[in-house]
Amino acid sequence: MYNELFNHINRFIDLKSDEQEILASLFKSFSFKKKAFLLEQGQVCRANYFVVKGCIRLYFIDIKGAEQTTQFGIENWWLTDLTSFLFQKPSEFFIQAAENTEVIAIDQHDYDEMFKKIPKIERYFRLVLQKNHQASQRRIMFLYSFTAEERYHHFNGLFPEFVQRVPQYMLASYLGFTPEFLSKIRAKK
Repeated sequence: MYNELFNHINRFIDLKSDEQEILASLFKSFSFKKKAFLLEQGQVCRANYFVVKGCIRLYFIDIKGAEQTTQFGIENWWLTDLTSFLFQKPSEFFIQAAENTEVIAIDQHDYDEMFKKIPKIERYFRLVLQKNHQASQRRIMFLYSFTAEERYHHFNGLFPEFVQRVPQYMLASYLGFTPEFLSKIRAKK
């Protein structure tokens, strides 16, 4: 079960077999059915999730009552509400399975323990967070500088298989428009 995670870690740092055993003792695996919640607004986020199979999403409810997806996590991606996770404050977000999903999770109370036992794992998480931050910055730039149709075509060009995986309303909220507008864009083909 942990091979995917260890392979991902080894893309960034050299993880020895004894270190893999330490990590295996700190991580837990979970399966979630489609639409199940890993976190609900108001709860404290207790884990950081590595997606082995499936898709999860991070979203909030805006002032109009609409769901606004801010992040997706698919295979080999990490997802959490980082602020709630690190500072153990109630979350403003939901984390939900967009598909039947298998994850490996590290609990907040084991997070610092992991860094103490395997100091070089901090480099791995720093590099992952840097990539995540870069992706978030680019997404914000695209939201402000591309038209809605350009955002869809750009995203579809980068992740064509992903566009087919998630429900239309989730994809539309992630790209910053309505499901109806997404239908119009797709109908133009």
